[in-house]
Amino acid sequence: MARLARLVLAGQAHYVIQRGHSGQPVFADDADCQLFLAALHEAAAAERVQLHAYALLDSEVHLLATPETAPALSRMMQALGRRYVSAYNRRHGRSGTLWDGRFRCAVVEPGLARLDVLRLIDGLSAAPGTGSASAGSSASTSPSTSASTSAGTRAGGHVDARLQNTPEYWQLGNTPFEREAAYRSLLAAGLPEERKAALRRAALGGWAAGQAAFATQLETSLQRPARPRSPGRPRRTQR
Repeated sequence: MARLARLVLAGQAHYVIQRGHSGQPVFADDADCQLFLAALHEAAAAERVQLHAYALLDSEVHLLATPETAPALSRMMQALGRRYVSAYNRRHGRSGTLWDGRFRCAVVEPGLARLDVLRLIDGLSAAPGTGSASAGSSASTSPSTSASTSAGTRAGGHVDARLQNTPEYWQLGNTPFEREAAYRSLLAAGLPEERKAALRRAALGGWAAGQAAFATQLETSLQRPARPRSPGRPRRTQR
């Protein structure tokens, strides 16, 4: 069976996961993180992709991004990969690929699902060089001081002014103080493990992340699956 084309929609947020080859580290230290972020922001600006959140783990990268056009997300990731891998290889005296194939992503439904993905990414942590963290693990450093995630931009702390906040974040309060306090509370509460696992499955599988009605809407408009099919053969209709 031919592989489905990646599900990417213009103007919709996408939960992106890029994994290191065979689970190997892709960041050795903070200098690598800064190289990656510089390449990421440059590629995003060139391709007109809004970046909302990022988490740089030892062996994975997680992003929440909204492309202006459908092809823009792939072009951004390709440009990012070329620049960062080249810089990483030069810096560490190595050659060859760094990533485990192509990136994976899920189209994220506006509203609760988009806020959940934002919380999930900002809540991830694994300081480069200190060991890999599993996706969904709670932060080992304060969101206000961690440079490996974008949490500080919303929770108070290190602000990356190049990020675009989502409408769901703006709705958390009427003032910056209210929004930051509310978001810190959400990060502290965390997401249920089953919710984090479901969002990760959607991204790795290339499906929609949201309610069933959202997936149905996408399937109707795009005439293609937007969620995993039930196991087994489809039922035969009686004539």
